Amino acid sequence: MIANRQPDQQARTGPRKVVMTASYDAAAVAALADQQVSWQDKALPPAFWGRTVAEVLADKPRLSGLPTPLLTLSAPGLEHNVATMARWCAEHGVELAPHGKTTMAPALWASQLEAGAWAITLANVFQLGVARAYGVSRVMIANSVISPLQLRWIADELAADEAFEVTVWADSVRTVELLEAARAAYVEPGARQLDVLVEVGGKGGRTGARDAGTALAVGRAIADSSTLRLAGVAGYEGAIAHGADEAGLEHVRAYLRDLAEVHTRLQADNLYDADVVPVVSAGGSAYFEQVAEVLGPLGKSGARVVLRSGAYIAHDDGYYREVSPLGATPRTDGDRLVPAMHGWIRITSQPEPGLAIFDAGKRDLPFDEGLPEPQLLRPRSAGEAVSKLGGMTVTKVNDQHGFLAFEADGVAPLVIGDELRVGLSHPCTAFDKWGLIPVIDDPDADDPVVVDLIRTFF
Repeated sequence: MIANRQPDQQARTGPRKVVMTASYDAAAVAALADQQVSWQDKALPPAFWGRTVAEVLADKPRLSGLPTPLLTLSAPGLEHNVATMARWCAEHGVELAPHGKTTMAPALWASQLEAGAWAITLANVFQLGVARAYGVSRVMIANSVISPLQLRWIADELAADEAFEVTVWADSVRTVELLEAARAAYVEPGARQLDVLVEVGGKGGRTGARDAGTALAVGRAIADSSTLRLAGVAGYEGAIAHGADEAGLEHVRAYLRDLAEVHTRLQADNLYDADVVPVVSAGGSAYFEQVAEVLGPLGKSGARVVLRSGAYIAHDDGYYREVSPLGATPRTDGDRLVPAMHGWIRITSQPEPGLAIFDAGKRDLPFDEGLPEPQLLRPRSAGEAVSKLGGMTVTKVNDQHGFLAFEADGVAPLVIGDELRVGLSHPCTAFDKWGLIPVIDDPDADDPVVVDLIRTFF
């Protein structure tokens, strides 16, 4: 059932074991092409309903044949970003466990695993269920799991599949006690232990132990457990800063130094089992170069340093364009990431001078980290070319409408019926609005060809 398990070719330093990149069920991913599209897939017109994904793609449909509002992905952009991040991690001596919650798309996870990802990161057990349905062999749940029902299901998965690996997080002794109680009441003596990472937090952050004493107590509790195994240390630096100024970067570095110190003390106290290669993990899509700089040296003493970047696969024309280490103002070596997602909207009303209303809103496009950015006007008739837009701004969005402002004097630059491409900000709140996302061959073309349809599971 499990395909594509390949040895990790990256050279190691210190006592680290040779690892295997995670695998997935290639047949299950391929079978997504056999699913029929229907009225539930708002990205496709009624003419396509009742046909399989493969049948739709065989006709090489074009963007002009799809309705608005619409979210699309760029095939060359996705390919570039996946390859760029994989190469960057290899060159900087860190592993990558992309955060799959960004896309919740097994076909995109497959591309990341094929590029050498060590694991897929997820946020909860529902998402783990999607990963198991598509045979993902190694998953990090970047969260605490304390529901007895969910812990029993995880125990059953571990018992049924020796190749399956999963880690969860804990930031308090109470969490460890709940994990132990739920598992001890269910698993048989001698059953596989559940790997747990100590979660280290920071002031103003999200979850995570706020001081070294608490973190070390959590580590000791895990090590003393009969059904759990201490597997390393993790945290999330993205909640520590919100920008790329030097003060914010230093806050991130200070937090990462604290995280590294917890791992070093756990190691010094011999709390890791002899056969454990401890994971030290941080690194969203905004500060991964800081993680490699501060945590990377731990690899020399036997740790496996793992980034969990997720938004990089689509990048954006907003928040990540500005803060990514490989964005518009790069802070590290390597190719820049490119925006690989776009919105397509249609002008439906011009009720007053200087204002146009379009047909996309909060239920269609992301808005929490910046509003859509007008970029291109699509051809109004055959033979015309796309043209760049300027001098207009999206000022707000309602549930199903958006507001586009421009100079009120003179001739309006748009007419009702015009179709526009907009840049988007924040992939994590873009994918969740679409169950089926067209992938196009060239987002800058006059009429791009749809080359794939990506199914998401939210």
